[in-house]
Amino acid sequence: MQHELHTDSNLSISDFTKDHGQDLLIHVPEEFSFTENYSHLSTATNESLYTLRNGMIYKAIAVGQEATIVEISDYDEHYMLIRFVEEDQSISPALRTGVAQYVYDWFDLGTDLAPFYKMAAQDPLLQQAVVSFYGLRNMGIPDLYEAICWGILGQQINLGFAYTLKRRFVEHFGQALIYNGESYWLFPTAETIATLTVDELAAAGMTTVKKCEYLIDTAQLIVNGTLSKDELLQATDVKQAEKLLVKIRGIGPWTAHYVLMRCLRMPSAFPIDDVGLHNSIKHVLKMDAKPTKAHILELSAGWSLWESYATFYLWRFLY
Repeated sequence: MQHELHTDSNLSISDFTKDHGQDLLIHVPEEFSFTENYSHLSTATNESLYTLRNGMIYKAIAVGQEATIVEISDYDEHYMLIRFVEEDQSISPALRTGVAQYVYDWFDLGTDLAPFYKMAAQDPLLQQAVVSFYGLRNMGIPDLYEAICWGILGQQINLGFAYTLKRRFVEHFGQALIYNGESYWLFPTAETIATLTVDELAAAGMTTVKKCEYLIDTAQLIVNGTLSKDELLQATDVKQAEKLLVKIRGIGPWTAHYVLMRCLRMPSAFPIDDVGLHNSIKHVLKMDAKPTKAHILELSAGWSLWESYATFYLWRFLY
């Protein structure tokens, strides 16, 4: 299937991790830079789901009914280190495996970027991006409900306010794990939001009734099994997957492609109407006005099967 062309989908957890005492080492590909990915994460100044401190990433991760806090850091040119910060916590094999899988997916470590870099080096719009941000991965959102929520919350508002809404949503309805007096938040589950009313969501600071309805409706679809990541991954191509998503109230083409790009990892996902993409192209080409859709299609003609990464790298010029 199209979205599997660049990924090692048959790897098991043992293929990319190894024990390091109580901690884990996770293998990184050659085209990877911890520094570049850390720098990208640091641009989110109001992020509620991870904390950056002294070159390390701290994040709460849930696996089924279990959850823990991890510290992710650079180890050497071949590995990142995942440290379970609460050393007295009993880490079950399932939680250990799930954390490793989450980090692997979050950093998109299964994608071979060598063909992308080869293509981009010859592309006038991308060649500077791959030099400036070499080793950057498409930092994703492994959880489908979280990815959809972020897309819905970000509709028709600027990025800064979207982060504010996300923080309100997380801190009202998510779960916090406490370590050394600090809170590390887990994103609200679909099961939690599915039981809420529009008034309850609005009281938490959500800006419009429609967005509240979309967040609840989508949660209910996930809880009752109508919508799932597995179902979307069965789509034969990105167009079919987009059709499955845009049938859902509150999800238009932009949100659908955002989800397919950041969660499903479909390389052809292309949020062509994204304002950030337009501004990035304008910035790179030093244009007086934002490009038209026709111009973007012309510029992206050589990106086949890499539209997602091309978009992500262009975004990085701005944030």
